[in-house]
Amino acid sequence: MQHLPNLITAFRLLLTALLAILLMFEQKTGIAFFCCLLFVIAAASDWVDGYLARRFKAVTTLGKLMDPLADKLLVATALIMLIPLGRIPAWVALVIVSREMMVTGLRGLASSSGIVVSASGLGKVKSTLQYIGLGTLIFPLGLLPIPYLHHIGLVVVYVALVLTVWSGFDYFYKLRQVFLVEEEGKQ
Repeated sequence: MQHLPNLITAFRLLLTALLAILLMFEQKTGIAFFCCLLFVIAAASDWVDGYLARRFKAVTTLGKLMDPLADKLLVATALIMLIPLGRIPAWVALVIVSREMMVTGLRGLASSSGIVVSASGLGKVKSTLQYIGLGTLIFPLGLLPIPYLHHIGLVVVYVALVLTVWSGFDYFYKLRQVFLVEEEGKQ
């Protein structure tokens, strides 16, 4: 059980790569549904590996590094691959990916200072909304009789965008001592 969460994270990375490849093809109903299924499985594996790591006390240094990276790669892949499909504006993807990179950098800086930064409740809601919105945008139109499906998905992504920016500011505010402290000996 010690290595199962890390194996699930590695599986998520493989699913992300496969998703990127499949989203390059014309999104006919079958392939779009399969892409959505891959995305949902990958997103769900984020919860599963975290649960198993905590439940069986199998938290590892590799897992602490790879799990958030795999999550960010999944979201970034979906965001970027949905741009040429015309389902998401490029600026939305840019803002979300930029925030994720900055917070990851801040977490790394905090970690090097001995400060452990757990995901905040706001960050978890943000991630959940990102997964729901992106999954909805990947899902094929016409398969279910839901009018404006991709419009609904885009609205959810916009709400996630607001929470993404908000939680980014929250992380930087809470950890301001990490990057505002002058190094000893320098003045």
